[in-house]
Amino acid sequence: MTAMTALTEQDTAASEGLASDAASQMTKANRYALNYLADARNVWLDEILFFGNEVLDRAITETKLLNEFASKMAGAHSMKDLGTVYQECTRHQLDFLRRDSERLLRHSERVVDNTSKLIDTFRRNK
Repeated sequence: MTAMTALTEQDTAASEGLASDAASQMTKANRYALNYLADARNVWLDEILFFGNEVLDRAITETKLLNEFASKMAGAHSMKDLGTVYQECTRHQLDFLRRDSERLLRHSERVVDNTSKLIDTFRRNK
């Protein structure tokens, strides 16, 4: 009977060890999932804020360009003046497109950096 009791106690101890190990693993997995979701939420919020700022900045710039074009067109008194206005406004528009492209590239770099940080977080907690 003692051998049977000893085997039962060993089985119980092993079961308790497995249960506590499983609970520990679940706690670790839940903590990891919570951290990952919090990081993903922060990235999304940053992107939404960035997008809002970019849209506002672009609208302001477009409005300034249109205002400048309208005032120069109103001040032009000859065909030569109109040609000069066209050249200046074209240059300004190309400048705006260049800045917009640079802004897009910087944004793409931010997206890649944020994505790599999320992947790094995933790898560290694996």
